[in-house]
Amino acid sequence: MSEHRSDQSRVCLVTGASRGIGLAIATRLIAAGHRVGLAARSADLLDKAVAELGENALAIPADLTDAIGIDRAYEVLEQAWGPVEVLVANAGSGVAAPLVDTTDEVWQRMLDLNLTAPFRCIRRGLPNMLEAGWGRVVVIASVVAKRGEAEVAAYTASKHGVLGLVRSAAAEVARSGVTVNAICPGYVDSPMTDETVAAIVARTRRKPNEARQLLERRQPIGRLISPDEVAGAVQFCIDNAAVTGQGINVDGGAVQS
Repeated sequence: MSEHRSDQSRVCLVTGASRGIGLAIATRLIAAGHRVGLAARSADLLDKAVAELGENALAIPADLTDAIGIDRAYEVLEQAWGPVEVLVANAGSGVAAPLVDTTDEVWQRMLDLNLTAPFRCIRRGLPNMLEAGWGRVVVIASVVAKRGEAEVAAYTASKHGVLGLVRSAAAEVARSGVTVNAICPGYVDSPMTDETVAAIVARTRRKPNEARQLLERRQPIGRLISPDEVAGAVQFCIDNAAVTGQGINVDGGAVQS
């Protein structure tokens, strides 16, 4: 097996990369000297991001809930720069509703995007990583991968599931030079949290700043997490070959483990 340096330029695929956490991750990886394929549904947002990030960024419009879409995303990146060495499965979504009001459609949508899509991305990327004897997989999960939270049953179940996927995959490839980890953020200052704030306002008639403060107070540090703080944890997982099978909390102390 040939020697592989962890600090050399790598070919990276970041899903859900057109905004928020995914864009922060892509920005950080490019700043570290890597080449990054940004995959997301919104071609317009991707084009805007790539225009700002420069020649080491590649826009890959893709529906990540579609197995064919995931294959095509990999193929675009492979044709441009070669096999994917770093996968960051960030694409995800959340829906809030009491369990008894959670429809089959909502349940399935959460599983499709938050659990099945990362599974397919990992399955597609692992063979080349294993052949090379080096690879990094990082899944953006959530603190609710480690605890239950009211009125987000489908989201919580999908995130518990994806943490199990990460742990199983890490155990399977532990001796190969490939690591598999999850980052478990709390409430992040991102478009997804903006949507949560809007839902709280609609449900409770609180003012937007009051709703945001509710989320801030759920974290002991008293503020939202920044997208770049999540990106920093991703960078740590890429740089450290001894860290695998972990769910790393970036939540301001909300879940101590």
